[in-house]
Amino acid sequence: MSAIEQILRETPSFRRLSAEDRQRIAGVARVASYARGDTVFGEAEPSDHFFSVASGLVKVVKLLPSGKEVILDVFGAGEPLGAVAVYEGRPFPASAVAMEDTTCIVIPRGAFFALLEHHPTLVRGILTGLTLRMLELTKRLAELSGGRVETRFARLFLKLAEGNGLRTDDGVFVPLPLSRQELADMTGTTIETCIRIMSRWGKDEIVRSQKDGFTILDTVTLEALANA
Repeated sequence: MSAIEQILRETPSFRRLSAEDRQRIAGVARVASYARGDTVFGEAEPSDHFFSVASGLVKVVKLLPSGKEVILDVFGAGEPLGAVAVYEGRPFPASAVAMEDTTCIVIPRGAFFALLEHHPTLVRGILTGLTLRMLELTKRLAELSGGRVETRFARLFLKLAEGNGLRTDDGVFVPLPLSRQELADMTGTTIETCIRIMSRWGKDEIVRSQKDGFTILDTVTLEALANA
């Protein structure tokens, strides 16, 4: 099995495919590398390629009508980027930016659709993964649009823990070195509010900030705040 096939096997959108179908996709795909801060694709750019994160981290950033940028989500290894826009043939609705050195599997849209037309079994395997991802992003936008800021923070950390958390003696370690500005952008608030919340949570031993990530010390309190 090639390296690209192995990555496709671990990607939610392609996980349900047969080995033969993954091999077909691997035949038209390539690997692209991005340094921290590089743009994978920009908001309003044509969705000419399908992207999937192979390694590293990518944040998806949306420019709101007010001019403020918010981080809609953070994608790690094995996750697709901009899949819905590619399928609908519309410009990317947000920008994707590498948060660290990152590699992506890149598939030309035309070649990908040609495979779908000639191999219908591909369609069934991919639809489930895309539908689930679209529902997650819809929920994320709803969470950003309302509710208390502390509630949004609690939901964010629980989500990060669910997708990236590692159990330790102290709690759940989230190995994502997000800055205060990035946390503010992900919750639709200001950096000043973010600093206040994270400082209070640190003193109350709810979430401990570390150089290489965060440790959730009190999951019970976070869950109560998330449901407030």
